[in-house]
Formats: sequence, structure tokens, C-alpha cells
Amino acid sequence: MSDILRYHAEQLFAEELEELRKQDTGKRPHNWLLTPQSVVTYLVGGKLKNGFDVTPKYIGSKRLMEIAAATLATDRALLLYGLPGTAKSWVSEHLAAAISGDSTMIIQGTAGTSEESIRYGWNYARLLAEGPSRNALVETPVMRAMQDGKIARIEELTRIGADVQDTLITILSEKTLPVPELNTEVQANKGFNVIATANNRDKGVNELSSALKRRFNTVILPVPDSMEEEIDIVRRRVESFEKTMDLPAEKPALEEIRRIVTIFRELRNGVTLDGKTKLKSPGSTLSTAEAISVVNNGLALAAYFGDGTLNAADLAAGVIGAVVKDPVQDKLVWQEYLETVVKTREDWKDVYRACRDLA
Repeated sequence: MSDILRYHAEQLFAEELEELRKQDTGKRPHNWLLTPQSVVTYLVGGKLKNGFDVTPKYIGSKRLMEIAAATLATDRALLLYGLPGTAKSWVSEHLAAAISGDSTMIIQGTAGTSEESIRYGWNYARLLAEGPSRNALVETPVMRAMQDGKIARIEELTRIGADVQDTLITILSEKTLPVPELNTEVQANKGFNVIATANNRDKGVNELSSALKRRFNTVILPVPDSMEEEIDIVRRRVESFEKTMDLPAEKPALEEIRRIVTIFRELRNGVTLDGKTKLKSPGSTLSTAEAISVVNNGLALAAYFGDGTLNAADLAAGVIGAVVKDPVQDKLVWQEYLETVVKTREDWKDVYRACRDLA
């Protein structure tokens, strides 16, 4: 198990979930491992009565997490909506882990996702040998979640074709999955619900029908409100990555993380932090998730091709790669930012030189 690259949330935070269960004396919805209050504590962090510290998984509005948990305790499904990199999948995984103890019942939505991926499929060898039978049926994560009374997760719902999306309507409204080939149905057990994620950059690709929208309660996850909040998110996720990958590098200085977050926030918002200089924004999203990736990549460079200490030269390539997605328009935006903002900051000379050398 120690060689696994990425643990599921319920494995990685098993100790926290167990401590929360021990302290949890409130009323739980049927088939939930924790009360809704403890689910929120697991997500936003806090100190338990016995002094045990629960680490925050989501740094942001506690109220949003309360709305999400409360929704899943009703018969309405939950849609987490927002910009790329706003922790939609991360929150979805941790909600499923805290509620069901199982975050693995997941369908990845793509343009090629078929109706069979959501409802059920068939083992065609058995189907030919035996005809339609329960043994020939291939269960999907949604079908398993219905039978077990657990949470099913659907990633990138709006990338799935509209006709396939509407497969969910009967499941969400009737809590039933008909299997006409066997003249039967699968009825959902208490505790079953669906968490879907959608990217607002995909708006207009495959819009949800009004009938399907009504089955979801939508929670919009925003980009981090403050600079310090975003720095804290990046710091925590980078430390987790460094521990998992066992990199022979020192913990990154907070100042280096601050500089990356500053660059991303300024270009994303189209204005410098002091509000004095307006900037052009690149076509890339420059999300918090990308900032985490830039620092992680810099740590790998420092560990294996440097002195083990993260510096501007290690970060430069990652920053440019994150900003310049279009080699023409984005490159002009980046060069203008480099010359009008980065160059003028006295304590950023090393960043300017490192980025200029790669430009």
C-alpha cells in the first residue's frame, strides 16, 4: 500500500474520519457514516472535543459546505459548478468519503460517455451464451451506489451529450433504474445520491435540460477570495505532494509561493494587487490548481537538477507554461507583464531574469 501514488480520500484521512465517528453523537441520515455537521467539520477543519485536530480539505466559505451537505441529505442531487481549478472534484471526493466512506463510485464525463456508462451494460459473452440474465448485467457506479445506498460521482457532467445526461432524470426523480430487458428495476436504498461537477468554461457545450437542472441543487465554488487564502491552499497541497513523492527538496519558502500566487491573481484579475496598473489577461484560467502544479514542478526541478532549494529559476518554466497557452496572444500578454510589472519590483529581480532567459 505504501507504493500507491495517490490514496483515496477515505484511506488518506482514515484517522480523521474515525475520530469524527467516535465523537459523533448527533442524528445521522440513513446510511451516512457521519452527521452533516461532522461532514462539514471534516471538510473545513476544526478541533474536536478530545483535542484532535481535523485538517481543512476546503479552504473557503463554510456555508457553501453546509449547503452541499444539507442538499445530499435530501432527495435532490448536488451540482458543484465553477471555474477550472476551484476544487470541485476535490470537494466531491471528500464529500463522498465522509458520507459513504467510499469515493470510488465515479463516472468521468466525456463526449464519448454512453448511456450504458450511466445505467448498465452487458457482458456480451454471457449474453450470447445465456441470454439476458442478472449475471450478464454489468453494473455501473451509479447502479452500485443505488443498491448500496451510497454517493455516486459524475465528473464534468456538461461534457456528456444531452441525450445521455437525461438518462439521469428517472434515476434522480424516481430513484429507480428500470432494466426492461429483465422486466425488473433497481430501486435506490436510503443514502443514495449523486454529486456532479461542471466547468463553467464548458458553458454552451452540452447545456443541462431544464428537467435535469431541477433535479440538482447548484453550489458555485468561487476562486479563493483573498491572497492569504489562496497561498494557504497552495502551501497545504504542495506539502502533501512533497510528502507523497518523497522529494529530496526543502519545504518551499512561503515567499516563493506568494510570488507565484501574486502573478496568477494579477493576470487573472487584469490588474496589479495595488490596483494601480491595468493588465491584459491571457486565455488560460490560471487557477489555484495550476499554481499548485507550478510549485510542484519547481520542487522536482530543485530536487533533481538543483540544490534542493526552490528558487525563481526552478519556477520560471512552470509559470511561463501555465500562462502562455497561445504562443502568439498569450506570449504578448506575458512579455508585457514581465516588462511593466515584474521588472519594476526590486525584490523580484531574480524572477525577472529567470523568466526573461526562457522567454
